[in-house]
Amino acid sequence: MEITDIKIRKIITEGRLRAVVSITIDRMLAVHDIKIVQGDDRLFIAMPSRKDENGVFRDIVHPIVPESRKLIEDSILDAYQKHLALAEAEAEAETAAAANITPGSA
Repeated sequence: MEITDIKIRKIITEGRLRAVVSITIDRMLAVHDIKIVQGDDRLFIAMPSRKDENGVFRDIVHPIVPESRKLIEDSILDAYQKHLALAEAEAEAETAAAANITPGSA
């Protein structure tokens, strides 16, 4: 199994939910609505789920073996950290560029 694409769909800054992600596996299967959650000790992923008739949330899709879960989680969290670092660098560059612009110098 190869994760061929990871898209950070939404970044959330309040609460424990940090992001919503989609992945593509082997360029053939897309999995949407994977959540990145801030746990007590670390970030983790929550697979897409829905509430059943008893009010219990059940995964719609999930890895069967621990190695697959680790591969998916590590790949998603790595992409998330890179996305945050890039966003921070872009924000710093914009701030620096704005600081160098003086009124009337355009």
